[in-house]
Amino acid sequence: MEVNVIGAGLAGSEAALQLSKRGIKVNLFEMRPVKMTGAHKTDKFAEFVCSNSLGASDCSNASGLLKKEMEILGGELIKIARECAVPAGNALAVDRELFSSTVTSRIEADKNIKIIKEEITEIPDGNVIMASGPLTSESLANSIREFTQSEHLHFFDAIAPIVEKDSINFDKAFWASRYDKGEASYINCPMNKEEYDKFYNILINAPKIELKEFEKNAKFFESCLPIEVLASRGVDTLRFGPMKPVGLVDKRTGIENYAVVQLRQDNSAKTLYNLVGFQTNLKWGSQKELLQSIPGLENVNIVRYGVMHRNTFINSPKILNPSLQTRKRQNLFFAGQLTGTEGYTESIAIGMLAGINMARLLNNEALMILPQITMLGALTHYISDEKHEKFQPINSNWGIVSQIELPKKERKNKKLKSEMISRRSIDYLKTLTLL
Repeated sequence: MEVNVIGAGLAGSEAALQLSKRGIKVNLFEMRPVKMTGAHKTDKFAEFVCSNSLGASDCSNASGLLKKEMEILGGELIKIARECAVPAGNALAVDRELFSSTVTSRIEADKNIKIIKEEITEIPDGNVIMASGPLTSESLANSIREFTQSEHLHFFDAIAPIVEKDSINFDKAFWASRYDKGEASYINCPMNKEEYDKFYNILINAPKIELKEFEKNAKFFESCLPIEVLASRGVDTLRFGPMKPVGLVDKRTGIENYAVVQLRQDNSAKTLYNLVGFQTNLKWGSQKELLQSIPGLENVNIVRYGVMHRNTFINSPKILNPSLQTRKRQNLFFAGQLTGTEGYTESIAIGMLAGINMARLLNNEALMILPQITMLGALTHYISDEKHEKFQPINSNWGIVSQIELPKKERKNKKLKSEMISRRSIDYLKTLTLL
């Protein structure tokens, strides 16, 4: 038995490892470095190209529940992420270079996985998991379009800048996590109204990188909007979004600020930090001017500027079953962001399930279709729901999970509700018999 996994990103790497540990031979195809994308910087597997955070770590958050589910189901990359974690308060963030290097080394050492570095331009015959990701090459995208007999949908994903910690002015910046939850893991740059107004004026007047003609009608994903798009919605939009000041008080002054820019650790050495929520498509000169208008970042050294790239995903409700198997071809599965699941954690989880189910198919076992009481089950049911008329990417959230009815006096207790939903999912998954 042999499976072709197309793409060695987060989903493809996870799928390959799931197949291998079940004794199935894998041909893992990756086009980098033969052909690079507009966002990747290395030829390593499972490279983080945007933020280095996988989101919340505890089960009171939807993303945290999804991580717990992966751990119960035997996820491989979530283990590696824990090993490569850097401080990030209640979130799970990783040293991106260490993480991708560790995943690459693990796969290279796996005797069941054969690595083939070449571009795949057509969906192969045989047993296949398509995990080519949101930056699928144009030729392969055309092959997918022919197979699905439907147009792809496009949206844009933007990357935040990364700066050197030693160039930050800590006479102005301070360490804290919101509401002092967990350790003080974030660097915070406070602004008064005058400073914010100056920043905002630079932002809304800054020139952007011109989009190519075929990209101009594409759509943004709401949870990863460029900061300039958010700013265009109103002068206070950022103050209620990525720059909200609530729960962030500099203990040296006790002042409640007008706005706050947060920076999160990006590597284990604690030398690099990325700007939280600062995805952008501004021209690089404008990015430098904007960042250096932020108190504490006046002389900041930018080691990676923000960029924006196109994401591609299939119209999954017309193509996939909740098992991630295509309705049209039994031995073809799709995985990762190509399915319309958005986010690092979601990509890994979908890759894990695709790997598990391909193995089950080859072993003549019933495919795993998780119920909507689990976060992963809710995701797969959402993306495969034929009732969708205008399908858009989705990430883990409480709204897609089967709800729990609380007593009337507790109905507004969101924390209790999330805890009960999480407990229900965990209890269910622990009853499953897995290889």
